[in-house]
Amino acid sequence: MVNIKQAISDFEKKFNSTLEKTNRKKSSVQVVAVTKNRSIQETKEIIQGGFFHLAENRSEGLLEKQKELSVYDITWHFIGNLQTRKVKEIINRIDYLHSLDRLSLAKEIEKRAQDSVRCFVQVNVSGEDTKSGIAPEKLEEFILELATFSKIKVVGLMTMAPKNSNEEVIRLIFSKLKNYQKQIERKKIPHAPCTELSMGMSGDYQVAIEEGATYIRIGSLFFQE
Repeated sequence: MVNIKQAISDFEKKFNSTLEKTNRKKSSVQVVAVTKNRSIQETKEIIQGGFFHLAENRSEGLLEKQKELSVYDITWHFIGNLQTRKVKEIINRIDYLHSLDRLSLAKEIEKRAQDSVRCFVQVNVSGEDTKSGIAPEKLEEFILELATFSKIKVVGLMTMAPKNSNEEVIRLIFSKLKNYQKQIERKKIPHAPCTELSMGMSGDYQVAIEEGATYIRIGSLFFQE
C-alpha cells in the first residue's frame, strides 16, 4: 500500500537538501503535485501534506477534482497536450497552462478565455519527434506572434528531458532552456515577461533545481509503493 505521508517526507528531505546545495530559498521553487489518474482520497492526502498547487492533464480529471475538492484553496495547473476542442471546458478553470505549443491553441484560448491566462511555452529542446513543443530556433518568432493575443501571458518556458537519459544529457537540456528563457526575458516583451522555468519531474527534479527551475512537477514519487 502506498504511504503518501512517508513519500512526502522523503521527497521534502531531498528537496530541501538540493535547495541548500544550490543556495536557493524554498520560495524560489514551486512544487506542483501531479495528481492525474489519482483518486480523490489520494489527492486529499497530497493536500493534507501541504501541497496546494495541483496538476491534471485531462479535462475530465480536472473537472472531477475541482468538484470534489472545492473546499480547498487550490492553484490548478494543466500539463500535457491540450486539444483545441477541449479549451472551452477548462481554460477558465485553471491558473496555469504548461503546454502552449501552437498558434491554433493560442487562437482558441483567445476566443474562450475570460481573463488573461498564465502560460508556459513548451519548447522541444531535445528535438525528439515524439515530443510536442516549439523548436528552439522558432521560439522567439512564436512568442512575438502571440503579441496580438490579449488573453495570453507568457510567464515562462517548459520542457521535458528525454526518458531514461543520463544526468549529463538531462543537465544539458535544462541548461539550454534556462538560456532560452534568459534570452526572452532580456527582450522585455510586454506580453511575455518569461521569468519562470517549468522543468523537472520525479526522476530529474534535483538536476532541474540546480539548473534554475522555478516550477517542478512531482507525481510518481508521491505514489510509489
